[in-house]
Amino acid sequence: MLSRRDLLVIPLAFATLGIGAVRAGQSGTDAKSFIENLGAEAVEALTGPDLPQDERERRFSAMLNRYFDLPGIGKFVLGRYWRSASEAERQDFLRLFEDFIVKSYAARFAEYSGEQFRVLGVRNEGDYATVQSLVIRPGAEDVRVDWRLRDADGLKIIDIMVEGVSMVITQRADFASVIQSRGGVAGLLDMLRQKTSS
Repeated sequence: MLSRRDLLVIPLAFATLGIGAVRAGQSGTDAKSFIENLGAEAVEALTGPDLPQDERERRFSAMLNRYFDLPGIGKFVLGRYWRSASEAERQDFLRLFEDFIVKSYAARFAEYSGEQFRVLGVRNEGDYATVQSLVIRPGAEDVRVDWRLRDADGLKIIDIMVEGVSMVITQRADFASVIQSRGGVAGLLDMLRQKTSS
């Protein structure tokens, strides 16, 4: 599964997005503004040690659905197994995948301690854009985080890359390994149920 470093850096990137951000209204900066808005909302809604965990998870789930293409990401990370899965397995997977992401990351927002974030630039590629950013951590190495977005009836995040490593590709490889070792998609669903219920 994803490394502990990834589990720490991704919520940190969310939480620092709105810090020191400069708003821009030109059409070429839509992707940048989208990411800045995500960060501002994350700081306001998800940080702080006094927020109950169930409420933090509820808010994080709402943000995931607003800012991320969860069905598209879920289909991608299931890979070739999406085609062989039954419709019931697909629906179970998408629900459990969201629960898995929420359980994996939501609690980390309580650890936010004022780290700084800087947008380095935006690279536009037709219907896609990559917002390049840097998380600045006092006393620790800075971390490069890039946000890949697709514009299909509105911008949605389709991948986060930490130091050049794609989170969706990493998750896809992890899930494929589980499917192969547990005898199919049903084995992955069982693993996700165990992870999200614990």
